[in-house]
Formats: sequence, C-alpha cells, structure tokens
Amino acid sequence: MEMMSLIRRSWRFLSGQHSVCGFQTCNLPLQTSCSGGGGLLASLTEGGEGVGLILQSRSTDVYQNLALEDWIDTNVDLQRRSVLLLWRNRPAVVIGRHQNPWTECHLRAMREEGIPLARRRSGGGTVFHDLGNLNLTFFTSKKAYDRRRNLKVVTDALRRLRPELDVQASERLDIMLDGRYKISGSASRLSRVSSYHHCTLLYATDCSALSTVLRPPSSGIHSNATPSVPSPVTNLLEHAPSLQWEELLHALGTQFNTEFGFSAVSTFVDPADESAFPGLNRMEAELRGWEWTYGRTPKFSVQTSLDLTDEGSLSRSSARLQVEVKSGMVERCEVDVPADWLPQHLSRELVGLLVGERFCPHRTAATTAALLRTLQGETQRRLHNLCDAVVSVMG
Repeated sequence: MEMMSLIRRSWRFLSGQHSVCGFQTCNLPLQTSCSGGGGLLASLTEGGEGVGLILQSRSTDVYQNLALEDWIDTNVDLQRRSVLLLWRNRPAVVIGRHQNPWTECHLRAMREEGIPLARRRSGGGTVFHDLGNLNLTFFTSKKAYDRRRNLKVVTDALRRLRPELDVQASERLDIMLDGRYKISGSASRLSRVSSYHHCTLLYATDCSALSTVLRPPSSGIHSNATPSVPSPVTNLLEHAPSLQWEELLHALGTQFNTEFGFSAVSTFVDPADESAFPGLNRMEAELRGWEWTYGRTPKFSVQTSLDLTDEGSLSRSSARLQVEVKSGMVERCEVDVPADWLPQHLSRELVGLLVGERFCPHRTAATTAALLRTLQGETQRRLHNLCDAVVSVMG
C-alpha cells in the first residue's frame, strides 16, 4: 500500500499536478529556457567541433517527438557535435521499423483507450510510453556510435544517485535491475555519416496498461517481421521510492557531460515551433499517416477459424479465413463458409470487397456495410456475423 501511494504521488507529479513538473519549471542548474527559433536553430547547426548539447522536449506528443529525432538526425551536423535529447510522451505504443503491429500489440484495446500507435525509424522491439517513462536519444557521428557507452551514462547516473541499485547493461543492451528486471530497452539507427541510439527508462510507468496493450490477441498471423522479446519489467520508483524525477534528469545530464567531456547546458525545445525546426511538421505528418504506420508492415498472412452464431435461430457454424497482406493491403483472400450457412455467392462477394483494400477494421466495416444493406432476415444476420468475425481478426 505504501508503494502504491508513492506511485500515485509520482503520477500527480508527472501529470503536471505539482508546482515543479519535470519538463516544465524544475529548478535545475543544467536547465535554461530555449531562445527564439532563429537562435535555437543557430545553436544546433553552427558552432565549433566537439560541442555537446542537451535538449529537453516540451512536447508529450509521440509523433512530434519522433519527428524531432528525425529532424535532428537530418539537419544537425553530427560530425561536429553530439546531442542528448530527453523526452517523454502521453500514453502511446511505439513499434520498430520492421515490426508487425497486428502481432505486437492489442490494437482494439488501444483504440478503446485512445492510445495511439507509432512506427519509429529505428529497428528493435515494441515499447509502451507514458509520462512515467523517460526517453533518451544519443545523437553522434556514425564513427563515434557506441551504444554501450551511452548506456554507461544511464547506469553510472543511477549508481551515483542510489548506490544500492544493482543496475547493469545486458548483452542485449538492455538495462537490468537486480539482474532480473528490465528498466530500459534500446534501439538505434545508423545512416551514412550519422547515428542515433535511443532508450527508455521506466520511472513510474503504468505497468498494468503496458501489459494490456503489449499482449496481442491470438489471431493466426504468420509473419517474418522482427518480433519483440518479452521481459519482466519494473519501475525505478518501486526500488528507490525517494528518487525524484527532476533529480533523475539532472543526474543524467551531468553524467552525459562527464562521460563525454562536455559542458552542455540543458535547453528546452518545442518541436511544434516551425521557426525553430523548419520542415518538422511535414516529418510529423508522415509519421502520423496510415501508410507509414501500417503500410510499412512486412508481408504477412492470416490463417484462422471464425466462430459463427446466428442470434436469431441460435444455430452455430464456423468458417475458415485465409488472407495475405502486403504493404498493409489485402493481396489475396479466401473465406470458406458452409453452403448451408451462407450462400456461396455472398462469400465470393465479400472476398471481392476485401481484396485490394486496407487490412483495417474501419475500412472493412465501411466497405461491407453497403452489401449488408441489400439483404435482410436470416441471410443478412449471418453475413453480418461473418463480417464482424473478419473485422475482429483485423484488430
């Protein structure tokens, strides 16, 4: 009960119900307000070599912050400077570049809770973000890319804050607590001359929500997409109840400077400011789009049985669904329904509507609605039941 009270107090703090919210007005020696758009742009794109920058995003929008990562990677000369970006998001699920959202998360539960899905440009597995999770992104040249050294910044900072914490980077480059619990996972992206490595850090994340949205329902999906590797997780606050959010931010910034020999002052940035980050809005729009989020999914297939029930007569049956999906679109489809349950020509009409459409519950429901309106009675009920069963497979 005492621990739950601590977590609830932390959530009030993180949600802005405290006078000094972590990314707003904390009184930290490292921290300054950002200058105007032009001044900020100059600090990012000009200056001598060997310069370190620490940026804190004011945004809690997952798409804006992912776009900010892309903007920095594209526009900042990372041959001459290194950047540490600290950011967090309102609840969201973020999948890796080469992953399949239908096999990684519970899309229906996310939709019901208003939790968005985002696909990042780096590889790696699926993660849940909320205001109790801190994200750190280390930007540098490709030549200086060193994930283990970046994780050392985090582990050394935690050890300095709370020497009793047993934190180590694993062979998989996760950060483990007590050799058992994962408190940080990471992924990276390397381009021709630059790189970035980002990692999570669980401070007071809602682990119940994490468990719910990262547990996909079984749906008979066969995919060669990169799978996530499930691990038991825990929050820092459960093992260090007195650890304050702003204390954690300060320690990470200090350790970044110590590890890399910088003297960076932390600066707030707002990715919604187009004058500071010209072109970022376009990057954000792409990340929000269906084509990027779902359409970039590696080809996969679905083979599953559908349970059918006629609510009018209470008769039951089953159908067999086989679908091949490429670029998020239904490329081939077969629906095998007993002829005594539904006329075969209606099964064929349904298949004709599905092929060439998005593998998407909203689009499928809208597409089949017109066909259902042409029917009535038992035939309409049974086709409606079949359509609902197909839609449920799509999340």
